[in-house]
Amino acid sequence: MSRRMFRIMLRHQRIDELIRREQRHRAPDVFKLMRLKKLKLKAKDMLRRMVTKPSRAG
Repeated sequence: MSRRMFRIMLRHQRIDELIRREQRHRAPDVFKLMRLKKLKLKAKDMLRRMVTKPSRAG
């Protein structure tokens, strides 16, 4: 696993934790949740592209 992929996975996990924390609030900030979910999806898409992208080393 590359360093970049590892950093993106960590970012994805941290964002997921922030989402869970915000959802536990009595009145969660809907706009903050939307922003966090978009960031999480962006990280997930980046990981997917890295996994499915053909290797240049070949």
